[in-house]
Amino acid sequence: MASLWEYANPLKFMRTSERVLPYVAGAALLCLVGGLVWGFFFTPDDYRQGATIKIFYLHVPSAMMAINIWVMMLITSLVWLVRRHHVSALAARAAAPVGAVMTLIALVTGAIWGQPMWGTWWVWDPRLTSFLILFLFYLGYMALWAAIDDDDTAADLTSVLCLVGSVFAVLSRYAVNFWNQGLHQGASLSLDKAENVADVFWYPALLCIAGFVLLFVTLVIIRTNTEIRARRMRALLAREQVA
Repeated sequence: MASLWEYANPLKFMRTSERVLPYVAGAALLCLVGGLVWGFFFTPDDYRQGATIKIFYLHVPSAMMAINIWVMMLITSLVWLVRRHHVSALAARAAAPVGAVMTLIALVTGAIWGQPMWGTWWVWDPRLTSFLILFLFYLGYMALWAAIDDDDTAADLTSVLCLVGSVFAVLSRYAVNFWNQGLHQGASLSLDKAENVADVFWYPALLCIAGFVLLFVTLVIIRTNTEIRARRMRALLAREQVA
């Protein structure tokens, strides 16, 4: 744990992250291209859903990332509140736009899948509704950061907002289990083989999920380093104005 806290030093974080960035970005590109090409062009149509099943390779990874990015933001926000490490607060800020885009992708691809399957683009299903609320929390989180000039105050308030929004992250993950009357199906990927999709869909989906995770890591590294540099620049400008 002692070595882990060393990366709270912005300079050490930037040096280490920039060293691993090319490898993570390359792996993300390989996994995404490989998974999507495999899934969209080399898997059969589903016997019930037809070609619509292939939206699965975008929808499931983006939905998983939408929830897990918020969890990452929750953890880094708690680290900020407890330890006051600026890198953790800036990492949460950097992750929010990525999470918002992932949530939007999940909502849009879900609507594209739902129209032929349910006969409508949208229903007020518990999971869909909680996902929409999660998306609004992402927007609110980013707006709150932008509205407050003092970085530490913004980090404090957005961390509290992140704690509140975590309720909806949990609801969006387990809504099908809480409310059985929802139209949304249960988990497509599970450790229980009885609930899982067929292997022909399973393997490319895993590759796509790995690609989305690595893409997120790549973008967060880039954005966190940008946030650190922007914070330094603001600090230098403030000193010059005082002088």
